[in-house]
Amino acid sequence: MTWFTLSPDEWNAVELSVRVALVAMAASLPFGIAVALLLARGNFWGKSALNGIVHLPLVLPPVVTGYLLLLSLGRRAPLGQFLEHTFGLVFSFRWTGAALACAVMGFPLMVRAIRLSIEAVDMRLESAAATLGANPLWVFITITLPLALPGVVAGMILCFAKAMGEFGATITFVSNIPGETQTLPSAIYTYTQVPGGDAGALRLTAISVAISLLALIASEIFARRVSSQISPA
Repeated sequence: MTWFTLSPDEWNAVELSVRVALVAMAASLPFGIAVALLLARGNFWGKSALNGIVHLPLVLPPVVTGYLLLLSLGRRAPLGQFLEHTFGLVFSFRWTGAALACAVMGFPLMVRAIRLSIEAVDMRLESAAATLGANPLWVFITITLPLALPGVVAGMILCFAKAMGEFGATITFVSNIPGETQTLPSAIYTYTQVPGGDAGALRLTAISVAISLLALIASEIFARRVSSQISPA
């Protein structure tokens, strides 16, 4: 039974990982919906550049993304100092910084899923609502968003799963501090570097797989329910 018993540090890593992933997902959602709508329905100069910037974290090494966050939001960086002195926000070497790094890494996956779902919505429905006097915001809230909800759910889960597994960007930006920034991937990495740490690494790996699978199964069930409710009888 001791093999399955988590130490306090391991429980802290599990709790911190879930908290970081949930915060990253929730913080990314409004921006993800806005950017996805802009890319799906917008027609403006620089659209390709915006699309490239949004998806840049997918092709950059995660360590590079973490280093860029450190350069821009570290305590010695002008923007980092401004946020700390003005709003009391500190990201570097804090769990909030881990959530930010995970949000940045998961943002492209969220945007892509939501964008594809919005593009699949029949624009004739939106046009019909507009001809009846609905303003664009009301059309989006009552027509576009409900029909795109399965994609929104998929994007949220993809962002959550990416945040649960993110390692390179977080360890570069916020280091690997037990109880503060040591998430599941960081704790697993630590166990692999010490003698006799195989059991701990296996325990945390099993928990990480279980959480990710449960999230994916829950998202599939929810997406099917939503699809059945919005599909025509």
